[in-house]
Amino acid sequence: MTEARELLNRHTAAFNDHDIEALLRVVSPGAVWISPEGPAEGHEEIASHIGQFFTAFPDVRAVVWETIDHGDLAAEELMMVGTHGGTYLMPGGRAVPGTGRPIQLRCCSMCTVEDGLIVSLRFYFDQLELLAQLGLLPDSQV
Repeated sequence: MTEARELLNRHTAAFNDHDIEALLRVVSPGAVWISPEGPAEGHEEIASHIGQFFTAFPDVRAVVWETIDHGDLAAEELMMVGTHGGTYLMPGGRAVPGTGRPIQLRCCSMCTVEDGLIVSLRFYFDQLELLAQLGLLPDSQV
């Protein structure tokens, strides 16, 4: 197992436990986090982003399907599963109150490791898929 894989596994386990402190222990203090909600840099901003996501989806879990590693890079294909129970801060700043709707969101994350810590994490998902699952897309006339 590569160091990158071990760190991403610990990161995902901490995410699933909703343990932000444990998650940050594998992340460099100057790390950059990129997600559809926007960028975050450093522990304080990353903790804020994750905390807001946990508020919006209080029972969210990442179910990992596939992994791949290459040197200092590790990636996961996963499914985010949870319930929209609190306010979700969307890209652009729109705040969406909890809908009570379940999500099953296909995602991909990639991290880069240096000196035993994650220095960057890029997290991708289809924002339209999330909006559709939350019932936020306008009705279309077909």
